[in-house]
Amino acid sequence: MELLSLSRLSPHALLSSVREESLIRSPVIHLRGVRKRYGKHLVLDGTSLEIGPGVTGLLGPNGSGKSTLIKGLMGLVSIEGGEGEILGHPWPREARGIRDLIGYLPEDDCYVAGLQGVEAVQLAGRLSGLERMEALRRSHEVMDFCDIGQERYRQVETYSTGMRQKLKFAQTLVHDPPLIILDEPTTGLDPSQRDALLNRVRTLAQQHEKTILISTHILPDVRQVCDAVVILAGGIVRVSASLEQLSQPVRPGLSVWLAAGAEAFTELLSSRGLPWSQQPRGEIQLEGMQHADASQIWEMAASSGATIRRLEPARASIEQIFMDVVRQSQGATPGRPAVSSSIDSEGSSATD
Repeated sequence: MELLSLSRLSPHALLSSVREESLIRSPVIHLRGVRKRYGKHLVLDGTSLEIGPGVTGLLGPNGSGKSTLIKGLMGLVSIEGGEGEILGHPWPREARGIRDLIGYLPEDDCYVAGLQGVEAVQLAGRLSGLERMEALRRSHEVMDFCDIGQERYRQVETYSTGMRQKLKFAQTLVHDPPLIILDEPTTGLDPSQRDALLNRVRTLAQQHEKTILISTHILPDVRQVCDAVVILAGGIVRVSASLEQLSQPVRPGLSVWLAAGAEAFTELLSSRGLPWSQQPRGEIQLEGMQHADASQIWEMAASSGATIRRLEPARASIEQIFMDVVRQSQGATPGRPAVSSSIDSEGSSATD
C-alpha cells in the first residue's frame, strides 16, 4: 500500500575551513533577524537562517534557543522582531496558517489516556482538519508506515517508550505535511528501532520530497540521516553548512581503526616522526597522509603487531566542530557570529 498521497511539494558563519555557500535550491524556511527574550534573558539574538529541502539537523547546547526557535516557527511563542518566509508564506504574519502545514513531533509524550493508538492518530488528523473517515484511513496508512501493527488497537497508556515514539511519529505524518519538525525523535528507542525510524525519515525526504528539521543531541543520528547541519549557540546561528562541507578536514589525512596493538602502533608512528592524534570516535588520525601512503600504514601495522580494522580518508568530526563552536560562542562578542575550524564524532551530546 502506498504511504499516502504525500504532497510533492544559509549560510552564516562557517568554520574557517569551509567556504560560505548556499545549500539550498529554494529555501523552505528563511528567517531574518529573529529576536526573542524572556525577561532580561535574550534567547534569540537576531537569528537568521535558511533551510532547504532534505534533512537538516539542528544542534545547540542547553539554552541555545533551539526550542524557542521551533516554537516560534509554529507561532506557539510570540517574537519581538524579525521576519521571514516559511513554505512561501510570510512569517510570522501567517504563523497560524503555516502551522497547518507542519508536522511536529514533540520531545515529550502527548496522548489522551483511554484512546486506542489508531484513535489517537485519527484525533491528530481531525485536529489538522481532516474529515473523520479520511483521518481514519490515513491513520491506518501512516501506522503501517511506522510499523505499528495490532498494537494500534491497544490503549496508548499501555505503550512502551518505543511504541509511544512510533505513535507520535504517525501523528506527525497523518495530515501529510510538507514540512516536518522532529524534536529528539530517537529518544528511548533501541538500536534497531532507531535505525528503522531514521530510515523512514530518509524515505520521506528522498521519495516523498518532505523537508525535515531534526532537533537532536544524538550526533550519530545527524551523520546517519542529515544533508545539512545548523548549530545554534547563544541565540545566533554559528554554523550552517552541508554535512559534506563539514566533513572535509582542515588538512588531508588518513583515519585508522585498530582491533589490537594500538599502543605499539602509535609508538612506531612517533618514532618515525609521523604526526598523529587520537580521535573521540576511537580512531587514530594520521595528518598529511594520502591514499597513496596506505601501503606504509599496513607495513607499520605489521611491524608493530597491530591489527587494522578500517582505514579510510580522514573526515572532520561533527562533535569537535560542535564543541569548538560552543567554546567560541561563550567568548564571542554578542551579536557577532563565532567562527571555528574543525568538528568530531560518536555518541556526544548537544542538548537544548
